[in-house]
Amino acid sequence: MKKLFISLFIIAPLLSIGQANKVYRQALRATDLNEKIELLDQVIAMEPKNLDAYFYRGLAKNDLGDFQGAIVDYSKIILIEPDADTYFNRGNSRYNMEDFEGAKLDYEKAYELDNSFIDALYSLACTKYDLGEYESAITDFNKITKAIPDLQIAYTLRASAYAALENYKEALKDYSTAILINPDSDAFFNRGVLFLDINYFQKAKTDLILAIRRNPDNSFLYFYRGAANLFLGKFEEALQDFSVALKYDAQDFDALLGVAMTYLKMNDSDKASTYFSKVKSITGFNANQEPLEQFSKTYWYSKHYFYFKSEIAELMKL
Repeated sequence: MKKLFISLFIIAPLLSIGQANKVYRQALRATDLNEKIELLDQVIAMEPKNLDAYFYRGLAKNDLGDFQGAIVDYSKIILIEPDADTYFNRGNSRYNMEDFEGAKLDYEKAYELDNSFIDALYSLACTKYDLGEYESAITDFNKITKAIPDLQIAYTLRASAYAALENYKEALKDYSTAILINPDSDAFFNRGVLFLDINYFQKAKTDLILAIRRNPDNSFLYFYRGAANLFLGKFEEALQDFSVALKYDAQDFDALLGVAMTYLKMNDSDKASTYFSKVKSITGFNANQEPLEQFSKTYWYSKHYFYFKSEIAELMKL
């Protein structure tokens, strides 16, 4: 009996390990995320220290939108055997929860553990950008462009960081590099909008024309080209562009404001007043409050404040 007891004691754990491995392989093959999690639950119940099971369960939870559950699984791994991949994935879950500070710390740790982990460095740079840490983000994007010279998105995001710092020369240089790498609609759009923001209206229009040729179904392109045409005094063209934007979204108050200001410039007070009334209806305009500040969320207010201030003053007189 004693020998039989010993044999059973030895065989039982081996059977458990074999069963856990079988369920684990089944979990990795599962395409349904809920099924995958249930199978990995079984593996962890049999093997509480199976870190791979925690890792893949964390991935599945993240993909299902259970970011907190994923963070718990990743954290269990980090407590026992920290590695770059787990920090990176926990950073992704934290980022999805808009915990940007927590995500930044995880991405930093992932890159510290593996300085060839470009995805971690890229995510770190993007998180710093979201946090408004533009100079630090630029430093990280510099490393990325050095490692991968033809990564278009890195130049685009670095350009956005430079623009936020009002370093327009470097921003334009990066947007132009992005165009050289891949002259797609988005690349011309990004540079065109920056030209528009810094009052290079003809250059903005040229880029936006090229963007529309490559993607004629993007309503935003027509709005921005309409703005460029308004500033250039091409009022009929501006109306045509704003009209296209409004076909996509009749409640687009930025486009409606563009139409109202264009008609104002054309000395058509009746139509200017009509469109301005539509804007006020959509935005819930309150006659007892300061007029200009009620449009603080518009493109015109944020990017062309003084021009817009003057136009609103005239529209309010109608």
